[in-house]
Amino acid sequence: MEERTQLDKTLKPHWVWAIALGSAIGWGSFVLPADWMAKPGPIGAAIGFGIGGLLMIVIAVSYGFLIRHFPVSGGEFAYAYLGFGRTHAYICGWFLVLGYMSIVALNASAMALLFKFTIPKVAMKGQMYSIAGWDVYFTEVLIATIALCVFAWLNIRGASFSGRLQFIFCVILVLGVAALGLGMFTHPDSSFSHLQPVFNPEIPAMSAILTIVAIAPFAFVGFDNVPQSAEEFDFPAKKAFSLIVWALIFATLIYVTNILFTAVGMPWQELVAKQSIWGTGDIVAGAFGNVGLIVLAIAICMGIFTGLNGFYVSASRLLFAMARAKILPDVFGKLHSTYRTPYAGIIFTMVICLAAPWFGRQVLLWIVDMASIGVAVAYFYTCFAAYKFFKWSGDESVMEGAVSPGKKFCSLLGVISSLSFVLLLAVPGSPAFMGVPSWIALIIWLAIGVVFYMVYGKSYKQIPKKKLDYYILGEHSHLADGFNHQGPTGTDEKIAP
Repeated sequence: MEERTQLDKTLKPHWVWAIALGSAIGWGSFVLPADWMAKPGPIGAAIGFGIGGLLMIVIAVSYGFLIRHFPVSGGEFAYAYLGFGRTHAYICGWFLVLGYMSIVALNASAMALLFKFTIPKVAMKGQMYSIAGWDVYFTEVLIATIALCVFAWLNIRGASFSGRLQFIFCVILVLGVAALGLGMFTHPDSSFSHLQPVFNPEIPAMSAILTIVAIAPFAFVGFDNVPQSAEEFDFPAKKAFSLIVWALIFATLIYVTNILFTAVGMPWQELVAKQSIWGTGDIVAGAFGNVGLIVLAIAICMGIFTGLNGFYVSASRLLFAMARAKILPDVFGKLHSTYRTPYAGIIFTMVICLAAPWFGRQVLLWIVDMASIGVAVAYFYTCFAAYKFFKWSGDESVMEGAVSPGKKFCSLLGVISSLSFVLLLAVPGSPAFMGVPSWIALIIWLAIGVVFYMVYGKSYKQIPKKKLDYYILGEHSHLADGFNHQGPTGTDEKIAP
């Protein structure tokens, strides 16, 4: 059997925690609080993020169990294969590649946007054209391009190098949020009376809160970067669940803190009515001048850096795992001769994402929707696969921890939640229904996926199951017995325990 290429075990626990947290907190947590509170009000928005965080922890129960027993690159791609076979694995993987690449592009575009907000004289040079009412400048495209190239290079340099940087960025991020929150909550001009009315009186509270819950897959995406790097853990995989939970708790607190410290600066309805491009920036600058704005800009930079770094890791590892399973070109499965990183996936991600800055700020909204539906599909597959693994009762002769009524119920809730996320984005008339540009971009991406499958699908289907188990799961392939797979002819096989 062909030798299976494996990644080196170099990642420390605190680096993995930083990958999860830093990927979940991006530019939006500092730029969008005023937009988020427009419909539900500040308390409604905070409740929405609280519910979203809890739902993500419920979903994380499934991730924790599967990472523990299958610590391999590919994450959801491997879990969908275990639960539903090779075709579903490809569908899940391709949707997730979309989600990861979308967020790399999102963070690069946000870097340019930050310069446009804070140093407009630098960023707004060389106007080229307008898209959806947003002027595109050559310098902002250049800024985003440089960010994409620099972080691609940093990731090629090695997982330990990027992991160490991620932790440093995360510490600065958390300290920045703490300083901003403490400063705004204790500022003499701030008042908790500015939070009144706590809900928007013009919109039903539950409906408004659901608009925030609907973006939870996008807001908290990043904790699922942990399974993508599981093959590189330099510690027991059973620690992954606690690292994910702590990352989600910190992420929820940061989202809620940013919303509330923005809202206490002035009456929130007045802030929303101003329709400022950057409400949080206006509030902080008004309270602390340029010093506050600098602290806020540093925190945003850390959020962008951690997002770029974390999702480069995940996108490249997912492409690596899919290539190792022979469903994508072999080049994605090759490792750098010096740094032992899947360099082709990193470069491919960079090249695809270089297109995003040319579309201006409007592309950010399209990317949010695409990323949300991509990761929601992956959540669905993961939770459903875990549901099939968990047992209400019986013995644990096949897999330790599989008998757990509580976890099986959590995985079922995860299935329902992730399916609800998809429906909120895809069903016309729902409060979070995707716009036409997002649908066009999604259809184009799916068409590319169909082309890849037409080219590689036939040979992929003909790989014997035992061999494909080994390619995807490595030394853990024996645990695949007892679950449905797609056989060499594409038909379901049932392997007796």
